[in-house]
Amino acid sequence: MQLTQYTDYSLRVLVYLGMKNDGRATITELADYYQISRNHLVKVVHNLAQQQLILTQRGKNGGMSLARPANQIKVGDVVRLTEPNFHIAECFNNVSNKCVLTPNCRLKSILYQANVAFLTILDNYTIADSIVGLTVFKPDNSHAQG
Repeated sequence: MQLTQYTDYSLRVLVYLGMKNDGRATITELADYYQISRNHLVKVVHNLAQQQLILTQRGKNGGMSLARPANQIKVGDVVRLTEPNFHIAECFNNVSNKCVLTPNCRLKSILYQANVAFLTILDNYTIADSIVGLTVFKPDNSHAQG
């Protein structure tokens, strides 16, 4: 299973905010740090704020911060909130499924169980778990070490 870029960026935003000692960052800061589109991040940040995972503040002293401690944000919850669906095979989409094997195939059940296990494992980890040993470097020093 491959997570969407949207989910990847969402997790990166939360990880970065978790690494920040002062807890506040701007979209421009994140875009520079990760070398990703500011426009993409605007959409991601807007959604994370709507989902009450981050707090945002406009203005001169504006920016964003985690809405709650990093150890209270489960990675599995973030993935569920940001992935559009979990159609890991054609048969998972009842609208567009054209597979002739669907009525008698056990693969869907196997893949479903694998997906449940994947999310269950992600539920065992928080954003805090993913930032142990990481620090934020200035953009000219590139990315976090880990």
